Amino acid sequence: MAETTLQRIKQYIDYKGVRVSAFERKIGMSNGSFASQLKKNKTIGLDKLENIVKIYSDIDLDWLLSGSGNMIKLNILEENDGRFYKKIGKSEDNPDIPLYDIQTTSGIIDLFGDNENQKPADFIRVPKTSNCDGALYVAGDSMHPLLKSGDIVMYKKIFNLENNIIWGEMYLVYVNNDGNESFFTRYLKQSEREGYVQFVAQNPDHQTIEFHVSNIKALALVKGFVRTNSLF
Repeated sequence: MAETTLQRIKQYIDYKGVRVSAFERKIGMSNGSFASQLKKNKTIGLDKLENIVKIYSDIDLDWLLSGSGNMIKLNILEENDGRFYKKIGKSEDNPDIPLYDIQTTSGIIDLFGDNENQKPADFIRVPKTSNCDGALYVAGDSMHPLLKSGDIVMYKKIFNLENNIIWGEMYLVYVNNDGNESFFTRYLKQSEREGYVQFVAQNPDHQTIEFHVSNIKALALVKGFVRTNSLF
């Protein structure tokens, strides 16, 4: 069965970490009406679609209507928090971003550590992108369809995790849980359990998992991504 516009809206709500009731109020829907329409596989009115695009300006209209392309506009980058972002002026040069081609968890750990043993495979330059620490090739399908294996994600390392996590954003995360080392690309959301973090995948086939914040040994905010649709 083809994916509907309402189902894509639900994906976007989950991605933003917005409560459905708050979303309904913002776009002018009555309480519970969105869930009811979604369950009954109904359509959404044009006036509500116009409100969504107006209020949530980062959503890509082509993706919303047809499912093609990316959920989030590639030229949108939230720059509201000075802890992470640097405003880019027209006259400022965009620095080359080191691109790493790493296939193992140990390589990721080294990269997110002192970075002395990892050499870039290449360098990339992306216009109007604030300063990034590096870029990596995506592996796996946990963030499909937003990201697919082979895409490039650009990242900025984050420190002082307990104070600097922006809930609902996408991160690269290295976790050490009782000696079991793992590397994830996930949305991070606040858990109902104190001190725990939810790791949420875009792909519905991947379950949401939780780790204590102390198990997170390295963290990087995904600031953008690049997709190559053809190799020739």
